[in-house]
Amino acid sequence: MDDAISRYKQELRGVGLRATSGRVAVLRALENSPHATAETVFTLIRGDLPGTSTQAVYMVLNDLTRTGLIRRFEPAGSAALYERRIGDNHHHLVCDECGVVRDVDCVVGRAPCLTPPDDTGFRVREAEVTFWGLCERCQANPVDAGPVFSG
Repeated sequence: MDDAISRYKQELRGVGLRATSGRVAVLRALENSPHATAETVFTLIRGDLPGTSTQAVYMVLNDLTRTGLIRRFEPAGSAALYERRIGDNHHHLVCDECGVVRDVDCVVGRAPCLTPPDDTGFRVREAEVTFWGLCERCQANPVDAGPVFSG
């Protein structure tokens, strides 16, 4: 058995989830394609799991997000994106033109990186920052760019 598949199964069991073929396939897809939409994940796994549906993928993504095995974030104007990089409170760079997403490490110090001047009693666990601009490709070739929203 593939080492990655064994690791995925162990992670799933570690958070109290059954290690189903659908969950393993979604983890593998996100490992290979970070910042993917649910539709992208569905496209990536449907060849290996021909009986799966987009609804099943959404349910798996919700389970994996709820248990902390993946992270969900929503850049403005984009569908929700999912990634395997968790627990480090990193942030994202998003291209205004083509939608490409890149990870950027925590802005300042340790998580949550940013502390509000008045937390009004909240215990902050995460600060989400999105930097918007133009990627190198879109700066060099503005005519060729088109929205892709992938990582």
